[in-house]
Amino acid sequence: MKLADLYGRGRPVFSFEFFPPKSDEAEDALLTAVAELKDRYHPGFVSVTYGAGGSSRERGVHSVARIKHELGLRVMAHLTCVGQTREEVDAVIDELVENKVGNILALRGDPPAGAREFLVKEGGFAHATELIEHLRARPDIGESIGIGAACYPEDHPESTSRADDIKWTLAKQEAGADFLISQLFFDNDDYFAAIDRARAAGITVPIVPGIMPVTNVGQVERFTKMCGATIPEELMDRLEKRRGDPGRVMATGIEWAIDQCVELIQRGAPGIHFYTLNKSEATRCILAGVRAGVRTAEF
Repeated sequence: MKLADLYGRGRPVFSFEFFPPKSDEAEDALLTAVAELKDRYHPGFVSVTYGAGGSSRERGVHSVARIKHELGLRVMAHLTCVGQTREEVDAVIDELVENKVGNILALRGDPPAGAREFLVKEGGFAHATELIEHLRARPDIGESIGIGAACYPEDHPESTSRADDIKWTLAKQEAGADFLISQLFFDNDDYFAAIDRARAAGITVPIVPGIMPVTNVGQVERFTKMCGATIPEELMDRLEKRRGDPGRVMATGIEWAIDQCVELIQRGAPGIHFYTLNKSEATRCILAGVRAGVRTAEF
């Protein structure tokens, strides 16, 4: 089933994103965490990110396959262009097709750690649009799988202008993406303004807000700097007052995320994609709070 078909049915779709595990033990722990979320919150799907290194890539693909076949959940595999030729990307796609993974999030990917800019590997892809086109052109895929792509409520950090950003977002839809997941943001006005721009530009696919609960101040500062997102002054003030107390920082992040999610759903967002950072406890707390804040009939 294409994930895009889940949206627009009158109920918000909740989905969870995890990092690939680094060991067999960590993979088992990930499966346990996902199983707990499945049993209690019935997510629409789960995704696993795509590491830059070979072993990380292999574990990510393996984890996606285990989640699908052992837990019976819909899964979405991430796929990036970083450091790979087309042949190497195709080898990963072959494995996903063999495991009947029916949805892929096609991304260019961030520059490797320490690099200032994205460098195209000789024989590789330069943009997510090229990767999407390649996926759609494969005879064993065509229109049979769901393809997601990223969008940026506050614009991609490499965009030269807002118009340039929306042009490339539209290009992803035209290349074959059938839904979009937003980069993290902390001000809902940024998301809804981005929706208005997208619709005015002719983007019609579902646009799912991506929410990352703050669990560590230094970590969220690094993430927002990397992806071009901003932390609202009100939230930063709250976090600064609690910076030395990890428990209170997490509580503040959870409270902020609950308020964000409730408003997003009430104002018509098709669902929420949680960047869990492999911390399912925070995600469970947020979902419990959201369920308490939104009418039961909406779930």
